[in-house]
Amino acid sequence: MKIFGAILLGLALAGCATGTAQPGSVRPPLIPIPTGTAGLGQVIGASSAALTAMFGAPTADVREGNARKLQFGNATCVLDAYLYPKGKAEPTVTYLDARQTDGSPIDRASCVGALQAGRRR
Repeated sequence: MKIFGAILLGLALAGCATGTAQPGSVRPPLIPIPTGTAGLGQVIGASSAALTAMFGAPTADVREGNARKLQFGNATCVLDAYLYPKGKAEPTVTYLDARQTDGSPIDRASCVGALQAGRRR
């Protein structure tokens, strides 16, 4: 019975022990949030020519009907800009989606800044 008590006490104390992080629980490195000169206000409502001037050539240009998606990316993030026309006017950005290159979420404004910072280099 004493052995059983000692084992039980040992198991209870083992649960209180602290150890190092498990290899599978390593956090990815933090990505600094750069600041750019154009905020979301300058991107929403922009034409495709204005986007190209801000970010360079898109990595993807997808058209479906009168809608268009331009995709811009660098080592930090991917930005999808969705352009739709109003009446007969040139299509402009009405919605933005952003993600880190591994698919993790990132703030849209931070991605805009990262794309601009990469363009200035």
